[in-house]
Amino acid sequence: MSKKLFTSYALIVFVIGLIAGCAPAAIVESTATTAPQPTDTAASQSTATAEQPEPTVRSATPGRLILATTTSTQDSGLLDYLLPDFEKEFNTEVDVIAVGTGQALQLGKDGNADVLLVHARAQEDAFMQAGDGSRREDVMYNDFIIIGPESDPAQIKGTATAAEAFKKIAETGAAGNATFISRGDKSGTHTKELAIWKSADIAPEGDWYVSAGQGMGEVLTMANEQQAYTLSDRATYLARTQNGLVLPILVEKDKSLLNPYGVIAVTSDKGPQINSDLATKFIDWIISVPAQQKINEFGVADFGQPLFVPDSKPWNDTQGGE
Repeated sequence: MSKKLFTSYALIVFVIGLIAGCAPAAIVESTATTAPQPTDTAASQSTATAEQPEPTVRSATPGRLILATTTSTQDSGLLDYLLPDFEKEFNTEVDVIAVGTGQALQLGKDGNADVLLVHARAQEDAFMQAGDGSRREDVMYNDFIIIGPESDPAQIKGTATAAEAFKKIAETGAAGNATFISRGDKSGTHTKELAIWKSADIAPEGDWYVSAGQGMGEVLTMANEQQAYTLSDRATYLARTQNGLVLPILVEKDKSLLNPYGVIAVTSDKGPQINSDLATKFIDWIISVPAQQKINEFGVADFGQPLFVPDSKPWNDTQGGE
């Protein structure tokens, strides 16, 4: 059974417009963040001032589930690994919209997705508190890493904390000797990056700081080509090392780099188009012990370690966890 993967706004808007029978409109991006935003690029300035059109709400899709999720679950290969089992068990199809976490949450807020798989806990909690979601569960976690050129001009290798590493990168970048590539897309990774800059008391700006506005895979490609530093989730990084990525991990295992993922059912109050039944089934399935076991095995054959660590309550109960 096939699943349709939509990885760009053009495809998202096309599908929504086709179903709803009206002209397509762009999805409004989430702006939930307390960390400083980069101000050095024309792209970020134009994004800040651009008028945002009203979102188009899709029509009902009985028998199908629309999952809005992060690019890391797509780029790592996790969705291709997991979703066929769900589709087979429930005789359904899952349409995946892979974007940044902020955009995925906005799709839920606008009633254009049934269920979300994201990784920015503060934004997830705000989504729930606003009444946009009816249920949230822990699913898994991995961690973020800081990667960069082998020459390491900022001398961050082995630095104890991410904030200290970012300070060194900013100092070296300001001197014209280093480049940092930012997701710049309001994703969970971008949110984490901005939080690190904030903890380092730095507002990143200047020619050394490039706000890409792209997903994790594209940013890793850019960093590799430009021999630049960037922040990545470990799963996508490891997957990309099989496709020519040669930048080494320079900073890891700082507790501030933990990267938990949650699954959220969009509230049925968003309208009759929300497939609450399938959303509930998906949540029950992905937090179940069999699905969690598959998550625990993902990546082991290729990398000698799982790319994600299962963390649902049913799974932890079987492991003696809390």
